[in-house]
Amino acid sequence: MGNAQSSIVASLSVSCVYLVYVHIYCSYKLLKTNVLNERLPSFVYLYIKYVTKALTRRTGDLHTATTRKREVVYTILNCRLETPLLRSFCDAAVYGWDYPDTEYRDIPVCFPEILCRRLLLMALTDENFRLSPAGLFRVRQSLKTLQPVDELKKGPFMLQVRVQEYRQIDAGVEVDIGLSATSRTGCPVWESVLTLLSKNCLHKASRCLPKNAHECQPDEPAPETVKQIEVRVPGTTGLQCVWYFSDYSPSRLLSLSARLFGSRSQTAPSLWMLSVCLAEIEKHKGVGVITAPINVTAEFKEPLLVPGRVKIKIWEKNGDQSPAQDLSFHMQQHGSNTPHMMGLISR
Repeated sequence: MGNAQSSIVASLSVSCVYLVYVHIYCSYKLLKTNVLNERLPSFVYLYIKYVTKALTRRTGDLHTATTRKREVVYTILNCRLETPLLRSFCDAAVYGWDYPDTEYRDIPVCFPEILCRRLLLMALTDENFRLSPAGLFRVRQSLKTLQPVDELKKGPFMLQVRVQEYRQIDAGVEVDIGLSATSRTGCPVWESVLTLLSKNCLHKASRCLPKNAHECQPDEPAPETVKQIEVRVPGTTGLQCVWYFSDYSPSRLLSLSARLFGSRSQTAPSLWMLSVCLAEIEKHKGVGVITAPINVTAEFKEPLLVPGRVKIKIWEKNGDQSPAQDLSFHMQQHGSNTPHMMGLISR
């Protein structure tokens, strides 16, 4: 009996040492450089850093960098496209399970952000990132495709995340974070800028207080020019399998356990809302509307509670006067005019 207990204790000790070495020490060593090649720090280590920063920093405050001033930028070389993840993304974003294999249809414009999910978490937990990683809200986003995203299928590619700018506003502090994907030939394929808000806990205004609201605010169209689509927002299916990765933080995972106790306060990720709008636009306006090169800007308004239903409005902004027509889109609460997101596709 004593020998069996000793063996169990020894096995547990070895396992603990192994887990600490693999998930903590190796990840710590990997983050000594800003350029990584295939091997990435574990989510366990990044979560520990996330919780540590969340507990020691107050949201809405712009902190001084803890070490000598250094740009927060991370690059991953020799990335490969993850086909199972792409299939899950396309299915969850209502493109259809067979979307990646459909001829003449490019990889969805929003998918590269899913590939950047760990890079983004690395930047948010960096010692020189000057905000608390907890409670960051996505208020705006711009996407740009310079080449078809299918270029990423042709071989190893590079992903990069870079913290660009901090802005202090009445509601708290905004930060712009740039994401990019570069093909194996060194040509830029996809770029995105996320504007996240670290909200001051004393501020009582609404979630989204954009600096340049007029940039995404489309003119009210004539009713006969608007295409309206109703979309069901699932409570778990689709959202759970992919979208928690796009907003990869302990707060998202904790919300899963809260649902077990009957909580209905879960909201749909902003990336899901944008992806679904672009999928519906492609279905009703054709592939050419979202074929590279394009620019997509989006402004996020009120949170979308799940499950439920939403109404997506699509219309051409320039009418018939311009050969390169801009396309505006809205996502609203079904049965009301409560806006969740508004955006614009242009060239």
